Amino acid sequence: MIQLATLKFLADLKKNNNKEWFDENKKNHENAKNDFLAFSQNIIAGLSMFDNNIANANLEPKKCITRLNRDIRFSADKSPYKTNFFLMLNQGGKNSSNACYYLQLQPDSSFVGGGVYMPMPPDLQKFRQEIDYNFSEWNKIVENKLFKKVFAEGVQAPEKLSRPPKGFDANSKAIEYLKMKGYFTTNKISDTEMQSKDIIKTVLKSFETAKPLIDFLNNAL
Repeated sequence: MIQLATLKFLADLKKNNNKEWFDENKKNHENAKNDFLAFSQNIIAGLSMFDNNIANANLEPKKCITRLNRDIRFSADKSPYKTNFFLMLNQGGKNSSNACYYLQLQPDSSFVGGGVYMPMPPDLQKFRQEIDYNFSEWNKIVENKLFKKVFAEGVQAPEKLSRPPKGFDANSKAIEYLKMKGYFTTNKISDTEMQSKDIIKTVLKSFETAKPLIDFLNNAL
């Protein structure tokens, strides 16, 4: 489970997103980070039980968590820190182009899921081709009753084309998915759930439900 102090640190960071406050609270940050790392280790161990790619990747939690510092060079928002901990798991590491499992820890905004958010154009082309060629298999995954129950919003995209992408038939049964610029799922988790003794089981259930989607996408690469 996640400790209340970890959620409190992230909530306080959101209210005091500046270097002075962060430097004064380094110990709280270290404790919160260690809590999330221990949590992540348990997630990796559980995920490895049903995903051989993860089991064989020898993932280290500290290499699967995104940096708390924000890149503000080209951003209008100059807040120096992210206000969440984010875990990304796939066989290629967090910087891989592969579809992955992920979990965000953020007060009132935690979620778990799997997929690809904004793939590079060559990879997006491969995903679209795979969906177009094997739409019956894709449809079987995304229309599965458990999948739709766990991921109530279904497969989402960061952006969607208004017209069919070049090279694809506008009359394709998969056209609405082919217009997407990414394929990801989310299952929201409350702060109370994050502190529950059953949270590992809850996260792993979501990951196991997302696995067929992740496998399908990664087969395209």
